[in-house]
This record gives sequence, C-alpha cells and structure tokens, in this order.
Amino acid sequence: MIAARLWPAQDYTRITFESTRPLKYHLFALENPERLVLDLDDVGMGPALAALQGKVAAGDPYIEKLRVGRNRPGVVRVVVDLKSRVKPQIFSLDPVAKYGYRLVLDMYPLVPPDPLAALIESDGKLVPGAADGSPSAPPVPRRRALIVLDPGHGGEDTGAIGPDGTMEKNVTLAIARGLKTLIDEQPDMRAVLTRNGDYYVPLGARVALARRLKADLFVSIHANSCPSRCDADGSMVFALSERRATSTMARLLARSENSADLVGGVNIDTKDPYLARTLLDLSQTATIGYSLKLGRDVLGQLGQVNALHSDRVEQASFAVLTAPDVPSILIETQFISNRKGERELGRTSYRDTLAHAIFRGIKEYVAQNPPRPAPVMARR
Repeated sequence: MIAARLWPAQDYTRITFESTRPLKYHLFALENPERLVLDLDDVGMGPALAALQGKVAAGDPYIEKLRVGRNRPGVVRVVVDLKSRVKPQIFSLDPVAKYGYRLVLDMYPLVPPDPLAALIESDGKLVPGAADGSPSAPPVPRRRALIVLDPGHGGEDTGAIGPDGTMEKNVTLAIARGLKTLIDEQPDMRAVLTRNGDYYVPLGARVALARRLKADLFVSIHANSCPSRCDADGSMVFALSERRATSTMARLLARSENSADLVGGVNIDTKDPYLARTLLDLSQTATIGYSLKLGRDVLGQLGQVNALHSDRVEQASFAVLTAPDVPSILIETQFISNRKGERELGRTSYRDTLAHAIFRGIKEYVAQNPPRPAPVMARR
C-alpha cells in the first residue's frame, strides 16, 4: 500500500487507497450504529493504513470515526463509523499521472443538498417578489448577477506543480476566495464557489452547478504550465470553441485540463449527461459570443496589472466551459511552471492583484450586460 488519503468535502467525503497493484475488496454496511466496513485483501498493515487510524477531519459531515486493523490473515478491515446513513460509491482507477492503482470510496448523503435552496435562504435579494405572495407584486427590481467561481483542480488532482512544490490547486482556491469576497461586497453581484476546500469536483458537476443555479457567468481559475522547462510568462483567457482551437497552446491546454477527471478520480461507470453531449448538440453560438465579451473585459483588466501571454481571448474545447446557457471563461492567471511565476503566485499581494483585476473585468461586463430579471414569486 503506497498511501491512504482522506478528502472531506461539503457534498461528500472521499477515502482513497493507492497501491502498486489493483486492490481486491469487499464493502458492506451495518446498522445500529451506522457503519461502512471495507475489507482489503492481500495487503499488509503498513504505515499508510496505520496513519488512517482515527484520522477524521474536524467538522466532517459524514464520518464520526475511522478504525483500521487486521481482520484475519491477509485481510485489513477499515471501519467507518458514520454520523448518519450515507450512499456509498466505490470504484477503481488505473494508474495515471503520478498515481498508481487507486481504490476510491465516496460517501454521499441520502438526499443531495440543494445549492439553490441554500442560496435563496442566505440571500433574500436573489429572488425578489411580494413578501406576502399576493399576485399584486411591486415591480421586480434588478436581480443580483450570480457568478459561479471555479477554482481549478483540488483533492487528488493537484494541477500543475511549481519547481519548489507550489500546487496549482491551492493557488486557484486562494484567488477564487479573494475574488468571491470582492464580488459579494457589491450590491448587484453574488458569487458561489464550486469548491471551498481541498477536494475534487468532477468537471461535469461544475457545469451542472452553474446550470442548476441559473448562473449569469461561470469563471474557472487556473495557473498555467509548460510541458517542459520554459520561461513562459503572463496571463491568458479562454472561451469555448465549437470548432478547432485558436492556437496550438490552446489545444494542448484543453487536452490537459479535460483529463482532470482521470487524475481527480471520477467513476466512469456513472453516466454524465453534460460530458456525454457533443458541442454541436449544445447550440451555444450566442453564449460563446457573450463568453468572448466577458473574456475581453477580463483580459483587458489583467493586462493592466500583469504581462499577457496572449493579447486575445483564445478558444478551445474545454469541458468545463460547456454550459450552453451560461457565458463561461477559463483564466490562466500565470505560469506556475517557472520560478518567477511560482514565486509571484505564492505572494498574497500578487494573488490579490489578480483577483481585483478579474473582478473589475467581471464588473465591467455586468454593467454592460445586466442579468435577467428575476421571476416574481414569494420570498422565502
């Protein structure tokens, strides 16, 4: 056993077991109290499994306690004491990138959380209407623009790693959090993060969240890298392309970003309706037009505070930009693959400068393209 890792998230908790060979296992559930029992065959009780003993993140919504021990010769038993019943999903992953064979155990709530309901409850201005639900509602005020911010990578998927070990997944989350704070301070805008911690969210789920919330904009934040050592520098902004990529770098970058599900760990047996569609089925020419407008506004602001690796909005077939009714862009803030870029991205002041530039671009776009009016309905 190479490693055993725990990834708590808001919507699910994941335990990953990594080995040099495929793992044989047997999973079953017990009640009173609620437990999941995972037997791992032909493995030893080494340091990786021993480190999992009692390792539970503070505030984990699903796991009460973890117990690991030898059940019988050649079998190690992992007992997950649960806070409530869960819907488990277990699957295997073949070696990819830096990982060996992985066995993934995900624990989901029986009733998935409703992100739209939570958003309404936390902000009554999102769906304005008559307080008493009467049909004679006052005129509907302009609705706050809802922007979904997507910190790239997370969890098993570290993203690019700088020469000194800085991980893209941490940089993108820090920038997205700062950007959310700036947006939420505005009276006419509101931001939601696709992830707010170190865990992986499948590409299709990120798209689905934006569509479920009927978001006005989707902004995915990344840090660029060269496949080999180079001194490439500066920011780039991308929109979706229905045809071919606008440059070789755009094509290679889209291929790299679209493989995130393989690294992050997604059960390929689960059908994803968003990734299964082809671009031709999306009929999103108008949406791409708005995405390019947003991209130009953001790129213009980034160019005032940072070098630009490309002075135009590039286009390629990024899976995370395929919401047919939500203008979407992907921002490569800086090249983390060289020491200069890594050093800059490691500074809070530099990340804040990037966040402010992106914010100004979003604000400029929203001013020129105000959100759709909200339907008149009773305030919750």
